[in-house]
Amino acid sequence: MKIVVCVKQVPDTKGGVKFNPDGTLDRAAMLTIMNPDDKAGLEAALRLKDQYGAEVTVVTMGLPKAEEVLREALAMGADKGILVTDRVLGGADTWATSQTLAGAIRNLEYDLIITGRQAIDGDTAQVGPQISEHLGIPVISYAQKIEVEGNSVIVERQYDDRYHVVKAQMPCLITALAELNEARYMTPGGIFDAFKSEITVWGRADLKDVEDSNLGLKGSPTQIAKASDKVRKGKGEKVTLDPSESVDYIVNKLKEKHVI
Repeated sequence: MKIVVCVKQVPDTKGGVKFNPDGTLDRAAMLTIMNPDDKAGLEAALRLKDQYGAEVTVVTMGLPKAEEVLREALAMGADKGILVTDRVLGGADTWATSQTLAGAIRNLEYDLIITGRQAIDGDTAQVGPQISEHLGIPVISYAQKIEVEGNSVIVERQYDDRYHVVKAQMPCLITALAELNEARYMTPGGIFDAFKSEITVWGRADLKDVEDSNLGLKGSPTQIAKASDKVRKGKGEKVTLDPSESVDYIVNKLKEKHVI
């Protein structure tokens, strides 16, 4: 079995975010981590590797520093890392990003593609399903459990207060929830080996069957009207009341806000 996992290097929101003049994130100026949903997807692939001897290839699109998340993935147990980076790919929205990743994946053999449900810097949940559409393969989103049965995958798909059980033939794409599992730690030996391993770097010329008009900022139909850092909330109101008055006060406030 050959599994491709798409991961993304995202800003560590605890350290704040910075923006470029055009409204896009200044990724080079921020502390970064592997996107949590993607890490759960990687862990799912590694468990399938442990169980079936699958080969796991991890792909990311980003700045050259995005190599860091690939080395983290290798240290966790992935077999190969591919970085897709090129100036013409910068500023991509979900459409251009999915076109880029699909163009890269067309160069690979795969039975299963796993992405995170969504990235914490965008929260769109669009890239995974868009990749499947570009590649013409089925997608199962919001996976909270994954099993393989012969040439098929069986997935528990989260849905409100219950779940669907969905079965699809491979090749197939799955988007994983962060709650799918608890990702393993990197091992000391894995870290050592990861930094000796070679990362494959692809650029625009390596993307297969993708038009220039669908890449980068120019190929992104989404336009950012305004971007800003998190706005601080105003100072709260503090009151001192006895218990009975407190109840009436809280209820009245909730009514004012149309909560009740």
